[in-house]
Amino acid sequence: MHIRRLLAVCSVAFVLICIACTGCLGVKTPPVSRPLAPAIFLDYHRSGGIAGFDDRLVVFDNGAAIVATKKASREIVLNATQIEQISNLFTIGQFSMLQTNYPAPHNSADLIQYSISYQGKTVTTEDSAIPPSLQPVIDEMNSIVKEAGD
Repeated sequence: MHIRRLLAVCSVAFVLICIACTGCLGVKTPPVSRPLAPAIFLDYHRSGGIAGFDDRLVVFDNGAAIVATKKASREIVLNATQIEQISNLFTIGQFSMLQTNYPAPHNSADLIQYSISYQGKTVTTEDSAIPPSLQPVIDEMNSIVKEAGD
C-alpha cells in the first residue's frame, strides 16, 4: 500500500511539474500572415523563326516581370501606367473573343510561333496567321522583351 501511495504522489508531482514548465515556455505568438503570392497577369512566349527565338515574358499583377531569352533572364518592373496600357491593348483587341489557335496556312520552319495567356485564356498563332487585332499586343510584348534585353 505504501508503494501505491508513493506512485500516486510521484505521478501527481510529475503532472504538476509538467504544467509548471509549460507556463515557463513563454507566451504563444500569433501566426504570421504571409502576403499572397502575386498572380500571373500575362504570359507571352515567342519561339522559332530564322533567328531561333525563344523569348518569354511573364508579368505578375503587381508589375513584377521576368524576361527570359536564349541569352539571359532578367527581372523588370512595369509601372501601373504600363500595366493599364497592356490591359487596354487586350481590351481593344477583343482578346476574349479570339479563337484559341491561329495556325499558319502553310508549314514552315521559318515562322515564329506565339503563345499569349491573359485572364485565363491562351491564344496561339504563327506568322502569316496573326489576327490583326492581336498584332498590337504582340508588338508591345516584343518591345518589352527587346527593351529588357538591351
